[in-house]
Amino acid sequence: MDSTPSPSSSSPFDLVSSALGQYIPRGGETAAAGDPAADDPTDGRQEQILGAVNLDRELNITRSNLDAPAFVGLDVVPGSPFVDLLPQGDVPTVMRRLRQVLETGEAHVARVQRLRRGDGSELVVSMSILPAAAPQEGLVVSVIAMARRLHLYAAETAIGTSLDIGETAQSLAESLLAWGDVAAIDLDFAVWTGEGVTERAQGRIRLRRAALVPERAWPEGYVTLGDDLPGDASRLLAQAIRRADAPQSIVIPDREAIERVLGSPRLVRALVPGDRSAGVACIPLVLEGDPPVVLGVAEVWRRADRPFADSELLDLQELVARTSHHVDLARQHQREHTQVLALQRRLLPRSGGGTIQTASVYQPATPDSAGVGGDWVNSFPLPDGRTALVVGDVVGHGLGAAATMGQLSMEARALLSAGLAPDEVLEHLDETVSLLDDAESGLAAGYSALGSTCCVAVYDPVSHRVALSSAGHLPPILMFPDGRAGPLAVRPHPGLGAEFALREPFDVHTFAAPPGSLLALYTDGLVEDPAVSIDEGIGRLADVVSTVHPWDTLQQAARRVVSALVPASQRDDVTLLLARMIGYRKGDTATWRLPARDDAAARARALVSALLRQWRIRDATRDRVLLLVSELVTNAVRFAGGPITVRLIRSGHGLLCEVGDTGNGRPRLGRRGLLDDGGRGLHVVHRLTARWGVRWTDTGKVVWAECAL
Repeated sequence: MDSTPSPSSSSPFDLVSSALGQYIPRGGETAAAGDPAADDPTDGRQEQILGAVNLDRELNITRSNLDAPAFVGLDVVPGSPFVDLLPQGDVPTVMRRLRQVLETGEAHVARVQRLRRGDGSELVVSMSILPAAAPQEGLVVSVIAMARRLHLYAAETAIGTSLDIGETAQSLAESLLAWGDVAAIDLDFAVWTGEGVTERAQGRIRLRRAALVPERAWPEGYVTLGDDLPGDASRLLAQAIRRADAPQSIVIPDREAIERVLGSPRLVRALVPGDRSAGVACIPLVLEGDPPVVLGVAEVWRRADRPFADSELLDLQELVARTSHHVDLARQHQREHTQVLALQRRLLPRSGGGTIQTASVYQPATPDSAGVGGDWVNSFPLPDGRTALVVGDVVGHGLGAAATMGQLSMEARALLSAGLAPDEVLEHLDETVSLLDDAESGLAAGYSALGSTCCVAVYDPVSHRVALSSAGHLPPILMFPDGRAGPLAVRPHPGLGAEFALREPFDVHTFAAPPGSLLALYTDGLVEDPAVSIDEGIGRLADVVSTVHPWDTLQQAARRVVSALVPASQRDDVTLLLARMIGYRKGDTATWRLPARDDAAARARALVSALLRQWRIRDATRDRVLLLVSELVTNAVRFAGGPITVRLIRSGHGLLCEVGDTGNGRPRLGRRGLLDDGGRGLHVVHRLTARWGVRWTDTGKVVWAECAL
């Protein structure tokens, strides 16, 4: 019975495998009559670009059909391992693919691959791996020697798949390897950094090696990946391709000619990849315009006994011309990436001084610029001695999302520094988001301010309490000094600018954070996992936070928390802010409550004077503080009413004096005439202090002022 599968019962891959298996001559002889190869009009072998290799289950070669001129130089020996045909660096990847097809029976088709010739050069092919059709076992590997036009199309398609400038240059170099033995891409340094490229003096040209293939040990002194070319080499290359003020390709046929052109042994070692005689084709990467701008140079090296034909040079020029715009797109994306990272660095948390420790981690979903988005954290000391902690998330990625993030972050900082409470800050941000953009324009640009989430927390190091408000953000995790950790019971609220929702006031959640407590603010990328619910993800975060020891370095602890929770296939940006509460020592603060009577100022002076003597404050500073307290308390009695709260805080850089009252008027420093009887109080405060301001409370306001020690 014929064991060949019938078309009705076989998969397409079975049929292809069977056909390729019959295509290979048995015993090294020409295909017999009736075999598909016998009827092949390309049997003259001059045009044949298709070959096949049979492998057994140990991945050794059993048969092959690689005797056409396109495959000359490949040492295909029956019984030898297939990996002998592979460049050393490609062995792990190809072996993994071969074993995968053996185990799963699923074909791996049409991958660009390099095969190693006996003389060390390489041949670029399109390789497919198929399971051998029954009754045979093992694999059938088909290889197609890439025709030039097919290679041009495949190369251009591959090069345009990344917006990372290094990956783009690497793809171009790998594609150029089909025409030579070594390919290199040298880019103008401004292109590499994402800056704009303009015509400039020849002496200022600087080239950096952005890609180099194949990967191997290079001779000492040779310019490798990431190195800058010597300045005189950069000028020579630039002058060579800018002859007659127009970018042109050049070919230097052999090593002797190269040495004459370079005129320096040092430059020869830097630019010629080896000791053998070799020729080079230099093709400029040109951005069309008036005048055209040269982004860099592509160099293809090969043995001097294989000179470049005119048709090959035309193919090289066509490929480089087709892909130069991809390099420029990557440059623009690199510039955006650099701008976004600079913005995010400006927003990195600042130290809160000696009353709080902070650490943050930002981990984009992807390593390239596409991963830069709208997650943001910030922590900064407020003028009155408190510390603000802010985390937010703008929908989307890219420069637009980052710009929105920066605007919201800076506005939040300004409002908090002006003394507004967390809920008032979110009310202003909500209005800003509604005015900033609309859903249609924002989403069309890949981001939207509408629906942004934000959580604002303010830590008071004297009372050891935190006031927190949230707009659509996930609840923070609080760990107490005894190790207990869990999410805070924050009432949910829609995100910023959520006009479709019933608007409600933002709540203020106030809770105790004793010294040693740890607060974790984060974005959803840290806890979202398709395999578990969001509540379970938050619970896992609380469990990991509870393992942070009081002696642990906070930055290391933050990285450990992120690495423990982020899944291997990260789908969203991850942001974490850890804040360890320290607060002031009890002996460094004092608070008094006084009735709003005419003797309140005198009573406050007596209490503060006794404390300052106890703190051993020098007389000049004590006199300034007593005058300051007297003016502030007098103003509170006169314009606001009681009860009046006086609080004094000693810190490393000065004394902070606070006077609270029940008034809702805002003290203003106005112009004062020479003969005016009143209005001197705030002018006295202004001259006595390094800075002063107002913050609002549920019962009124607090006027604070700082004096240097």
